Amino acid sequence: MRTITEIKKIGKGQRYNLYLDDEFFGVYEAEILARHSLKTGQSFDEQFFQDLQIENGDYACFNRGLTLLEKSMKSEKMLRDYLREKGYLKSCIDKAVEKLKEYGYIDDEAFCENFISSYQMSKSKKKLKYDLLSKGIKESIIEEKLEKLSEEDELEKCKTLAIKYMKNKEYDLKTKQKFYNHFASKGYDFSIISNVWEDLQNGRY
Repeated sequence: MRTITEIKKIGKGQRYNLYLDDEFFGVYEAEILARHSLKTGQSFDEQFFQDLQIENGDYACFNRGLTLLEKSMKSEKMLRDYLREKGYLKSCIDKAVEKLKEYGYIDDEAFCENFISSYQMSKSKKKLKYDLLSKGIKESIIEEKLEKLSEEDELEKCKTLAIKYMKNKEYDLKTKQKFYNHFASKGYDFSIISNVWEDLQNGRY
């Protein structure tokens, strides 16, 4: 048997330090302590406290994830990475992710669409794809969503960015090389970069 010797509130939040037999046992959510009506002086067997750790971990992990998703949309991979960095066990993360999926807080297809909508005017299709892959979105989902962006869209985006880029610059060889490198790094095809450069240089827009 182990005895609860102290339950100490942390700051102004809803978390408490729990001490068993005068030894620190961990940080616990107020909700979990209230569920079991835990008080100083109570004694339970080892199994009870092991189960309490798991229950607290699941609860805390889910709420941490929910708080993050309420602030901004995240992909499943981004959420998993975040919770892992916060030190939660894989089992807790798995349960939290599944529950958040059920509630509709995690939807990689919706995330993909939202990301493309937000950045389609500032990023090329290749850059969008690269960024989405790094966020854990399946390639099949990305390809499906990017199909809506045509070659004409890519050209127009590059033109818009190029006009801003070339403001107050000379059309010399050194600038041309920097221009090509700059837009290649953004994922634009050589043919598009070349067409835009020629049009800009010849004053077509």
